[in-house]
Amino acid sequence: MSFRLTIGFALFCLAPNAVGAMTLEFPAGAIKTLDTEEPIASVAIATSVFANGGVAKEIAEGAVTVRAWKIPDSDLSTLRMISLLRDQLIELGFKTLVSCDTNDCGGFDFRYSIDLLPEPDMHVDLGDYRYLAMRRDLADSKTEFVSLMVSRSVGTGFIQLTHVGQRDDLATSIAPTQNTQIQQVESGGARFLGLGELLVSVGRAPLDDLSFQTGSSRLGDSVFASLTELAQFLNANPEKTVALVGHTDAEGSLEANIALSKKRATAVLRRLVADYGVPQGQLEAAGVGYLSPRSSNLTDEGRKKNRRVEVILTSTR
Repeated sequence: MSFRLTIGFALFCLAPNAVGAMTLEFPAGAIKTLDTEEPIASVAIATSVFANGGVAKEIAEGAVTVRAWKIPDSDLSTLRMISLLRDQLIELGFKTLVSCDTNDCGGFDFRYSIDLLPEPDMHVDLGDYRYLAMRRDLADSKTEFVSLMVSRSVGTGFIQLTHVGQRDDLATSIAPTQNTQIQQVESGGARFLGLGELLVSVGRAPLDDLSFQTGSSRLGDSVFASLTELAQFLNANPEKTVALVGHTDAEGSLEANIALSKKRATAVLRRLVADYGVPQGQLEAAGVGYLSPRSSNLTDEGRKKNRRVEVILTSTR
């Protein structure tokens, strides 16, 4: 497939899980390096890691959009970049076909088994990249595919997105500026400002990718991008201290919710110490139950937003 036919960006608003046009928001400061569309083409989407001498692929047909981005002066890890985009795609109804990092994908062999843009539009560090392929089944028996490759060099992130679907059903935008994001912290809108920058700028940040079982303080076994980023910040700044603060929805008594929220914050603290080597002296855990909601408790979506753990910078200098 050749890469040609430059197109512009449109911004559409979508409710989560809507089927049709979709918008993906990319990290603040991202610079588009390539934007192409072919109205009808076929693309081989990698659907497995490299194994037994090759990579399994699925032929996807439709309007093909290829876009590449560079994020200069960025400390976002490849895990953080791909997690932020993956979470948006999941909300839009996409299902994962394959998700892997450098070693799991197959290193050199995987990278050179798939079609990627050449330098300087796309850069892939063979020691630090992540790949994701997803699909979404539409009501009219048609299927959309998205593949993402993210990598980074010193101080710069790189993202390539390939979308196969109907024409004009993919829109992308750049996340709000830092000042706008700071204003949105209370509503959970500051998604792409680096966690360390957010802590220094406004003193708090939500750890929105954490998962707990309903009514349980057991933290899921996944590798959470927010904890990786928080640990990197704390290990690089040993003089900084933070408080992990648990929050709940308004179901149940205040006393029970305060206890549960503190147990969840404590579970996060223990994970940071045990798995990431963060000194316990830099951490403390607290719970406030349902006393600090960021959304209405009258809806399922609002209650979901209120069940969270936030990190608060407690250092005074």
